[in-house]
Amino acid sequence: MTSATVIGLGPMGQAMVRVLLEHGTAVTVWNRTKSRADDVVARGAVLAGTPAEALKAAELVILSLTDYQAMYDVLGDAGEALTGRVVVNLSSDTPQRTREAAAWLTKRGATLVAGGIMVPAPLVGAEASYVFYSGPRDVFAEHEPVLRHIGRPEYLGEDHGLAQLFYQAELTVFLTSLSAYLQAFALLAAEGADPARLVPFAREVSGLAASYLDETVSQTRARAYPGDLSTATMMGATAEHILQACRDAGVDLALPEAVKSQYERAIAAGHGGDNWTSLWEVVAKR
Repeated sequence: MTSATVIGLGPMGQAMVRVLLEHGTAVTVWNRTKSRADDVVARGAVLAGTPAEALKAAELVILSLTDYQAMYDVLGDAGEALTGRVVVNLSSDTPQRTREAAAWLTKRGATLVAGGIMVPAPLVGAEASYVFYSGPRDVFAEHEPVLRHIGRPEYLGEDHGLAQLFYQAELTVFLTSLSAYLQAFALLAAEGADPARLVPFAREVSGLAASYLDETVSQTRARAYPGDLSTATMMGATAEHILQACRDAGVDLALPEAVKSQYERAIAAGHGGDNWTSLWEVVAKR
């Protein structure tokens, strides 16, 4: 029987424990609020009294915490219990803080495998679930059979920061899209239209936007933006119309103003006749 420790029993942590138990993994858990362990203990998990006790129960330690600072808060006093442990941190944070955490664990005799799980708690372990990982390839490969139960593993490389880099990039798309949906619904509702009528069309336009991804990567990589159908000037005019419609409707302007600003700056930089992908010259690192 394989074994693992899970520290952090919010909705995501509890979901991971349940999935691991269902696949025959012996799981030890710890959480600052002990009552959160009740359900998983009833399913067969073992509740540790301290973080150090939880660490000693298994070589593989999975963290599901708020951020990497929470890792320091929980494991900072664990002492020699960290020695020899593989810490798979699935908490959210920045690539740089992840690299710093790898060094912190190395000094204490542990190894970090960084991760970012790309589904909400109800989908953990489901077919749609996938997880970005980065860190030592051999360490990841050793524990991949257990980690696979949580979701499809997507190993990105040895640099510990890669998992969080891709995690935050993916969430940039997700969170911005959610805000765009709300902006569109607010515009409709302010004018007395039913947002539900837009839903099927919003699904279609989301697919249309995704169809541009390969072209976008190609053009931004080359820093050449050919095209006369969707120029920055034309798209910028559309951005102005969206902003004015939102202003007339009395809804929040922060998102449409931000989009319009990108087009204005691209046009000011001489890209008015280039494809909309020329916004890369505004948003990319100089």
